Amino acid sequence: MREELPFAGSVPGMSPGQRLRFWLTCAAVCVVLLWLLRGVLLPFVAGMAVAYFLDPLADRLEERRFSRTLATATITLGFFVLLILSLMVVVPVIEQQSLTFIERVPSYVLSLRDRATPLLDELRQRMSPDQIERLQTAIGSYAGTAVGWVAGLVRDLLKGGIAVVSLLSLVFITPVVTFYLLRDWDRIVATIDSWLPRPHVTVIRTEMRKIDATLAGFVRGQATVCFSLAAYYGLALTLSGLDLGFLIGAATGLGAFIPYVGMLVGLVVSLAMATAQGGGWALVGSVCVVFIIGNLIEGYALTPKLVGDRVGLHPVWIIFSLLAGGALFGFVGILLSVPIAAVIGVVTRFALQRYLNSSLYHGTGGASPEP
Repeated sequence: MREELPFAGSVPGMSPGQRLRFWLTCAAVCVVLLWLLRGVLLPFVAGMAVAYFLDPLADRLEERRFSRTLATATITLGFFVLLILSLMVVVPVIEQQSLTFIERVPSYVLSLRDRATPLLDELRQRMSPDQIERLQTAIGSYAGTAVGWVAGLVRDLLKGGIAVVSLLSLVFITPVVTFYLLRDWDRIVATIDSWLPRPHVTVIRTEMRKIDATLAGFVRGQATVCFSLAAYYGLALTLSGLDLGFLIGAATGLGAFIPYVGMLVGLVVSLAMATAQGGGWALVGSVCVVFIIGNLIEGYALTPKLVGDRVGLHPVWIIFSLLAGGALFGFVGILLSVPIAAVIGVVTRFALQRYLNSSLYHGTGGASPEP
């Protein structure tokens, strides 16, 4: 019988402090590599995300006696063909609405000026010259900060992954990465499982299943919710007569990936556009009805059915992880933020459960019996 090599987590004589330093060193090396390679990781991370999303479908085709290679080729080809066809339909609509928006900008400015003039006159009558001067100074300062933030965001995006070279790599490399990862997904999982420290393999497998359930509930479920809402909001706002309705609606639906933020931003932008467009209360009311129905569909139909209560990730934690990932690693960090947040969440709950069952919490020689 072949003797297995000892793993670092179970090497005889390795103290708990040494094991902790070993794992912390591994984590630090991973973070440093991620930082150094963040400029080239986008197509690989995107391919991994698509492969994870499509893996259940490949498993179902295997159950129908498809070979893994044939199932992978069929699913990958179908997914990217559907994506390309969708873009061919969506991009011309966005282009046409964008050109219409640019042509109507002068009328929007005049409409906003006509609506704002009575309010400004009222403010001038109620405020002293010093208060007006301070208000103008504050508005100028905040406007300059906002412009600088937007300019910095655009600069970071262009530097961090949406430049021409990175975009080309995303288009041509992602399908290849998706195919090979999806084809070898089960083999990769089995290989990683063989690397787990044997004394703790059962516990690690249990926690990994929880992480997978969390990711499946959020990534697969929430992605389906987002695309459904993007189609609804885009169509509904267009039919309501809102300029840029399809673009705003699609962005609102996709923005639902960030809980609450996407819908609120979409509502504010839609109401601002309806006001600038000069559509009156009828258009404003139509926009409000669209968002009320969208929230009802999301809260009572899509989210309970597609996501359910399997996620276990608080919305504030998701928002923080997305912002932190984007600030640290750009678009790659945004893609990796939710999986990392899921891992941290599961590990934190596991550590908390261990703490609550330990003598450190109970102050005795062992855990107290649960009621």
